[in-house]
Amino acid sequence: MTDVLLEVVGLKALARAGWVRAGISDPESVAAHSWGIAWLVLVLLPEELDLERALAYAALHDLPEVRTGDVTPHDAVAAVKKHEREGEAMRALCASLGDRGATLLDLWRRYEEQADEESHFVRQLDRLDMAIQAVAYERTSPAPLREFVESAARDIHHPTLLPILAELRRRLR
Repeated sequence: MTDVLLEVVGLKALARAGWVRAGISDPESVAAHSWGIAWLVLVLLPEELDLERALAYAALHDLPEVRTGDVTPHDAVAAVKKHEREGEAMRALCASLGDRGATLLDLWRRYEEQADEESHFVRQLDRLDMAIQAVAYERTSPAPLREFVESAARDIHHPTLLPILAELRRRLR
């Protein structure tokens, strides 16, 4: 178990590949992104959705990237192949965690399969976090980052999130 605990700390040092590609110096880590989603869950999750499940999805959704890296659409890796690699990594990470590992693996799978309303909402928060980060980076970087906000917009449709997205679009250069 200790080996997995030590390995997963690596997410704190794994830079988000999209920001690296865009030329952002000192980009956020995968762990920082996961924290951003958890923060958005706490602030924006509709009351009828399960907070504990949504927070678990936020914490777990990119965990396999500690082994696979942060693969983006620009990496020309087929979605099926990316999903297979991440599934293998997640199974291996959870293997030494006993019953808790089985529970975490099941939660990760439910998120990946978009099995419930919480997973749908957290997926949209994943995109919203990217849009928020893009607007924040535009304040200090010469890089044009509209593509990240527009990419996020393709997946955001919840009525709670649409006004936030509209305001982010207004704040872009």
